[in-house]
Amino acid sequence: MRRTLQYVVPPEYDGRKVLQVLRGIAGLSSRMMITLKNIPGGITLNAEHIRTIDRVRAGDVLTLTLPEEECGIEPIPIPLEILYEDADLLVIDKPANLAMHPTHNHQGDTLANGVAAYLAGKGESAVFRAVGRLDKCTSGVVICAKNAFSAAALGGKLKKTYLALPSGHFEGSGTIDKKIYRPDPMKTLRAVGEEGDDAVTDWLSLRPGKICSLVRVMPRTGRTHQIRVHFASLGAPLMGDEMYGGGREYISRAALHCEEVRLAHPVTGEELRFSAPMPEDMRSVVRELIGEWQAS
Repeated sequence: MRRTLQYVVPPEYDGRKVLQVLRGIAGLSSRMMITLKNIPGGITLNAEHIRTIDRVRAGDVLTLTLPEEECGIEPIPIPLEILYEDADLLVIDKPANLAMHPTHNHQGDTLANGVAAYLAGKGESAVFRAVGRLDKCTSGVVICAKNAFSAAALGGKLKKTYLALPSGHFEGSGTIDKKIYRPDPMKTLRAVGEEGDDAVTDWLSLRPGKICSLVRVMPRTGRTHQIRVHFASLGAPLMGDEMYGGGREYISRAALHCEEVRLAHPVTGEELRFSAPMPEDMRSVVRELIGEWQAS
């Protein structure tokens, strides 16, 4: 079933053009506007065909009917921890060591395949759109937009908080402000360097230790591998992160977990908060090397 969105024209938009209303109250992008214009019934006013240059009156009802989409990814059942779902969002607690998208190294064993199977089981289909991807090794909250409208509305607007276990002793709080670049375009490895893009990471120590510390991380930017690269640049790679110099004596993957995501719902504007508890592999490291810790 195609997703429909309705907006009642408020008094302040009386006499204005349809495109001005849709950009103002719906936040519709130019690309989505073009897509809807080319779909029969994509944009209607009071259930009648309307052009985007036509003008509206206060109280008119604008309706957007989003296009149906084919997933394009093989549905393969994978156990999923669903945190939230509605017509526009699917929120998942992703386990560590699960890739997001199919690649030449991962065919069938990805979150995208699992989501395709989950939706197919409900008679639904949607292009897999993870808003703000997580590395394969990283666990935690993933926001999936179930349509192009929601994906566009959420782009760059998520506020994420992570838990991490950098090597060494960290007390208090701090900010890592170092540009990040890709030394070899054929490899995923990143590094800090003045030739890179701006990247800023705030951190707060929750439990300092000698071998490693538990920190809460609030990235201001979203560069690939940002948290991992930034701590490695301090000589404190995340525990288990072999790519950036972390040892695997205590954990077999980079000790990084997306603890919380905050966002405004792409349609209703409601402020939402989704969280996922720190997984057991990281908890065991904390217990063994730092001591018991209870999330607050």
